[in-house]
Order: sequence, then C-alpha cells, then structure tokens
Amino acid sequence: MRGVVAIDGLPADGRPEIAFAGRSNVGKSSLINALTGRKTLARVSVTPGRTRELNFFTLGVTGPNDPGGAYLVDMPGYGYAKVSRSAVKGWTRLIEDYLKGRRELKRVFLLIDARHGLKANDRDTMKLMDESAVSYQGVLTKSDKPKLSELEATIAKTEAELAKHPAAYPRLLVTSAHEGLGIPELRATIAGLTPNGVEP
Repeated sequence: MRGVVAIDGLPADGRPEIAFAGRSNVGKSSLINALTGRKTLARVSVTPGRTRELNFFTLGVTGPNDPGGAYLVDMPGYGYAKVSRSAVKGWTRLIEDYLKGRRELKRVFLLIDARHGLKANDRDTMKLMDESAVSYQGVLTKSDKPKLSELEATIAKTEAELAKHPAAYPRLLVTSAHEGLGIPELRATIAGLTPNGVEP
C-alpha cells in the first residue's frame, strides 16, 4: 500500500497493524511471501538490509472505501551489512518512533533464525519493546535448516529467554517458509489479532 520513511507518513485510518521485525538476513521477506501466498509481494534479496522503510500491505481490504481489514507491516531489518551509519541511525529512529505509542499496532512478530537463536541485536529490540509495552511474539524461521536435536535445543532456549520478558507473548511459533511449516498457525494467530478475523 505504501512505504513509510517518517512517522508523519503512517496511515491514519485506524486499521489494526501486525508488524514483522528481525535481523536483515532472518528470512522476513520469504516468510511474508509464504504467509500471503504471493512469491513477489515482499522482495527477497541476497543483500541483507534492502528493506529501508516501513512497508504497509493491506490484508482483507476489498477496495479503497473498505473500512475493514488490517495492515501487515514489514519493518527494516537490523544488523545491516554494507550500509552507512547515517542510514542505520535513520532506520533505527524510525523503528523506535513507530514502536512507541502506536495504538494500532496489535503485535510485533520477532523473527529469529532457528540456526542461531537470539542474538544481541534481537535482545536490544526486545528491550525496546518491553520498555514501550509493545506486545511481541517470537517466531523461529528457517526451521528446516538445523538438525532436529539442534532445533529442539534452540526452541527450549528461546522459550526460556522470552519467558523472562514482560511484553513477550508466551507461545513461540516455529516456521519454515520453504516447507510451509507453521504457516497456518501463524495465519491463524494473525486472524485472532484482528477484529474481523482477517488472515493473510
């Protein structure tokens, strides 16, 4: 629907917003495409950090005058590679401003690479959301990549750490965009967050 580079560009129609955040190589675009069944909705790039704005996609909207529906928000990835410090500072400020006091924001899905688990920059984002009282939920991505024993260990460790955070939703979702694992559960979770049960 639109790309937002400053807070004054945010939609003002009051639709609920569901956001996706994560490191720049966590597989966010692939997951959004798997969720919506659209291979090219969110651009998948081999270069981390290509998303440089808040990208708003409409869900369940039949036309320009439809007051229902919701927004799926693709946030800029963090932990950028080959990007100037000034650009990182600008995106970081945009993310912080968006997370603070945005009443339309129903939940942020924090994407975590199943091969690596939580990293320092994930924890920085979790701290910001805790301080801003923004509800967020952990979502493991690329769960088809590690061995089963490694995946189980990552799940247990991630769940234990998330449980210590006041704004974190207690249930961790496990997904694979490549294999479709966990996609129906994530869709159902999103539908449960919107007044009219909109799902991707």
